[in-house]
Amino acid sequence: MFTELKDQILKLEIETISEERKALLQPLADYIQQKHTAKQPIRISFICTHNSRRSHLSQIWAQTMAHYFKVENVFCYSGGTEATALFPMVAKTLQETGFQIEVLAETQNPIYSIKLAQNEPAIIGFSKKIDADFNPKSDFAAVMTCSQADQGCPFIAGAEKRIPLTFDDPKAFDNTPQQAEKYQERSLQIATEMFYVFSQIK
Repeated sequence: MFTELKDQILKLEIETISEERKALLQPLADYIQQKHTAKQPIRISFICTHNSRRSHLSQIWAQTMAHYFKVENVFCYSGGTEATALFPMVAKTLQETGFQIEVLAETQNPIYSIKLAQNEPAIIGFSKKIDADFNPKSDFAAVMTCSQADQGCPFIAGAEKRIPLTFDDPKAFDNTPQQAEKYQERSLQIATEMFYVFSQIK
């Protein structure tokens, strides 16, 4: 793992997670543990309306924590009820945290290579719908990262478990002086919570 990224992970403060939040995170930890114990692939798809911010941050941090805690056979995905674009501030925030980011295709929906370690496969980041061919069709947990998607998608085809785990949208601070700070804040919250989830896997 890249040194700067590892240093950031070591600074995460688990004690900042409330008991209420831990209760919301527990079903995800239980799902991962169940699959891990059964030696089955662990597929997690993080879902938000536009697949532009929170779902990507969740996908990337979950994959990173699986690597950090050496939980094998974890495959993280993200999708939306519609496809837009991965918001550039998300890529910038991750880069500043220590991920290696490369733009693979400059289009209206850019494609990013996001690496957490030199010898690990890159996470491919771009906006896509939940049912895109890039995503799993069955045997996965659907984690709803925004209330709009949670309410708007009562049923996710192929998901064997549906877990509501919503985060406040940093989009509220776009084009304000607080933008960078708020994106970093949300990224670190998600990193901390994914750290907590994967730290429980035995």
